[in-house]
Amino acid sequence: MTTQAVSAQLMLNTGESVNLLSTLTDGTEGELKTSGIVSAGGGVSAQSIGVFAEGKAITSFIQPVTAATKCVYAFISRRGEILKVLPVATNATNSAVYSKPYPCNVVLQAGDTIRVLTIASATARNCAYNVVTNRGVNAIFAVTPTGAATNELTHILTGQSIGSSLQGQQIVSHFSNSSDAGKYRGGSILVLNDRGLPVGSSIAINQNNLQVEPSMMGTCGIGLNFQAVCITTS
Repeated sequence: MTTQAVSAQLMLNTGESVNLLSTLTDGTEGELKTSGIVSAGGGVSAQSIGVFAEGKAITSFIQPVTAATKCVYAFISRRGEILKVLPVATNATNSAVYSKPYPCNVVLQAGDTIRVLTIASATARNCAYNVVTNRGVNAIFAVTPTGAATNELTHILTGQSIGSSLQGQQIVSHFSNSSDAGKYRGGSILVLNDRGLPVGSSIAINQNNLQVEPSMMGTCGIGLNFQAVCITTS
């Protein structure tokens, strides 16, 4: 199986700049740890971020989680749940040079980890929809479209629909990434209500060309039988 390097650079409330660097196996979710490079702020050995900086707060990501070829999604995990969704980038077209820093307010606990899924091909059709709700819930829904179809995205941990996962909550921020968005109706991930009508939309960004960033536009409330879908033309 193929592997690729994944990196990030973050700032802590103590003024420390921390370098993260790991080699991850494509197609299998893995952990991004500190680099173990002292001069880059990665500590003397590779460690989970919760171990390295327990009790400290991440204030910003100077470099987003960046894969050599393609990163499908990334998040901070706490006790097996998604604590914080993280925008991703790729080095395939030097987006690490052009990517933007973004704020992050997370006080770390022992056991916290940064989880990442990479894919070997920069043009792989994997799509991820990242959301934050008014209750502070962070969630990621994903799918790999095939052909012309209505493809439903499901929760990466539970396999449930967006309606089953977030019923009664309001999405206040979201972002999507896919190198396949040119084949999507509206170029977007659509949130469909229980009558199959679109009530929310998140533009699908090709991270090979543009930095993935959270947006408050196109957000919506979620009901029980709602779905997140991408409708592909081929």
